[in-house]
Amino acid sequence: MRQAAEGLSRETGKPLYEAAYELMLGVKRGEYALETGADSYLAYVLGPGGAWLWTVVALTAAAAAMALYAESPPLLYVRYVIGALFVLFLPGYVIVEALYPRPGELTPLERLALSIGISLAVVPLVGLLLNYTPFGIRLVPVVLSLATLTAATAAYAAYRKYRSERLAAACATA
Repeated sequence: MRQAAEGLSRETGKPLYEAAYELMLGVKRGEYALETGADSYLAYVLGPGGAWLWTVVALTAAAAAMALYAESPPLLYVRYVIGALFVLFLPGYVIVEALYPRPGELTPLERLALSIGISLAVVPLVGLLLNYTPFGIRLVPVVLSLATLTAATAAYAAYRKYRSERLAAACATA
């Protein structure tokens, strides 16, 4: 991307930041396709494309650890904030990312609203399913099942994003 911006800057005589901004707008409009350089799903996940996945996994792990181990008042307040994010946003967010993997399909506000709404629908369903298992609705089974659901759906969403980027790159070169 930097080489393309430098080349456009030389051709047009514009500063580098303006050329880079024009290239970014062209990518958003679909005039250009970025080559991710990821030939495999593993390379995609370990590269810059998988940064959101690792953020979700880290937040999920932090929320699970806080829910299970933070009981004293200083950490208890952090537990409330991360727990609210874990229950009210993350499950829906990864489902929305799996359903709409391309960046231009939804606006950020639509993604946020759908994430909260889907989380409010999915979390009670997890509790309902746990009610019919021997584990019941207790803290540890709820936290572990939500963490598993979130991490597994995030991995699937990353795979969908990888496939859509590969398809867009293949269509752009054809």
